[in-house]
Amino acid sequence: MNIEEYRDYCLNKPGVTEETPFDEITLVFKVMGKMFALTDITNFESINLKCDPEEAIALREKYDAVLPGYHMNKKHWNTIKTDGELSDNELKHWIDHSYDLVVSKLPKKLQEELTEL
Repeated sequence: MNIEEYRDYCLNKPGVTEETPFDEITLVFKVMGKMFALTDITNFESINLKCDPEEAIALREKYDAVLPGYHMNKKHWNTIKTDGELSDNELKHWIDHSYDLVVSKLPKKLQEELTEL
């Protein structure tokens, strides 16, 4: 997966916006204002994704390319290297998981708005 495919995949989800709130090189994807994915625009070597804490640990133990979230809460975020060790389908599955996890924590009113998009 390259950065364009990653970007398109994230933006095709309902309610998603992109921004650079931290600096000009950190691209952040949010659903209804809540962050679910981010990466370095200039150096697409990894992506940070939110993850269920128990699954986060299991993924880190199973894959060398999955690390505790860089500059993030390591209990809830993983950094996933995009060096080709993992398939695009695996990356998409984890992007979906991150998105769904954030959506599940949104207030019901915002979840309902998403279903209307």
